[in-house]
Amino acid sequence: MLGVRVAVITESFLPHVDGVTNTVCRVLEHLHDRGHEAMVVAPAPAPAARRTAPRTHAGAPVLWAPSAPLPGYPAFRFAVPWPALSAALREFAPDIVHLAAPAGLGAQAVFAARRLDVPSVAVYQTDIATFAARYGLATAERTIWRWLATVHRLAARTLAPSWDSVDALLRQGVQRVARWSRGVDLERFDPGHRDADLRRRLAPGGELLVGYVGRLAREKRVDLLGAVADLPGTRLVVVGDGPSHSTLARTLPDAAFLGFLSGRELSAAVASLDVFVHTGMHETFCQAAQEAKASRVPVVAPAAGGLLDVVEHGRTGLHYAPGSPTALRTQVATLVGDPQRRAAMALAARDSVAGCGWTAVGDELLGHYRDVLGTGGRGGYAGLAGDRKAARRDHRRTP
Repeated sequence: MLGVRVAVITESFLPHVDGVTNTVCRVLEHLHDRGHEAMVVAPAPAPAARRTAPRTHAGAPVLWAPSAPLPGYPAFRFAVPWPALSAALREFAPDIVHLAAPAGLGAQAVFAARRLDVPSVAVYQTDIATFAARYGLATAERTIWRWLATVHRLAARTLAPSWDSVDALLRQGVQRVARWSRGVDLERFDPGHRDADLRRRLAPGGELLVGYVGRLAREKRVDLLGAVADLPGTRLVVVGDGPSHSTLARTLPDAAFLGFLSGRELSAAVASLDVFVHTGMHETFCQAAQEAKASRVPVVAPAAGGLLDVVEHGRTGLHYAPGSPTALRTQVATLVGDPQRRAAMALAARDSVAGCGWTAVGDELLGHYRDVLGTGGRGGYAGLAGDRKAARRDHRRTP
């Protein structure tokens, strides 16, 4: 495919770091590496963070749309109406508009793209309806879904990261849906980053390290970590930050809180774990769990959402009944008490992501662009139903 111009409209971007930001950064880097041009439009960060906000990323200029803080989570910003968006798109003259987790800003962009007769590809990545419910907007969940479905129906194609997400979109009447998984940096997340000194500091008595990596927020159900905080022979490690940090630190006084980590520190922290635990029940994928697998760490996760795809029960980790502290504790204790099974799952976890590097995933995205632009590619949605059956057979063996 000859060089194309891609306008990337995202609801989250640097310096705020989350799954959407991570994916957008990898997409921008891949577009740059393949000789394509891009522009980013994102909600402006909080005033205190604006000095660290980038002006470009991977050669793509970043435009900041007006934003406001999310009630109850002021560090997260959402875009407010921005009439200048249409003019910005017209000036950039994109061949395609990439909508990352479209909500407010993405909705503005999809309407603007249609007025400009430019096709758009929407990437479903955040369960916004459930996210909103966790922050006091439960009564609006159905309305939010109707709005999101409208946005996705206006796109030429919607890409969902897991079969559970594909099904959720189809139930809402979104028809042009394909599965597009997430990549993982297999050099950054590698068992070779396991750090003996870090392990000695965190577990001076030789304890096994049971760890969570992610945002410390209500929708992640981090309160469930209390179920594994006192398992004999273990030390709980928590990596990340967010509005639930102070509460969690009070209720888990013996846990090691490492705060927000990035770069080599994050690589070492993940690879130094013995068991990775995830608690959120509404993940559309769960990048942190995939990074743990790449680091050769087995994963214990709820049998729900995208984690049904990410974790193969009995091979790369164990599922537990969503929201159940008893079930979570039982499954973690199972791996803690069985070193041979834990080692076998660790090896299988790394093997399972061998073909999931960002280069392959980025090229798959370019194939979707080709389809939408009508220049060839993988031929639309052929094989979707059969692939879904195989995925369910392989991944949904729950306890």
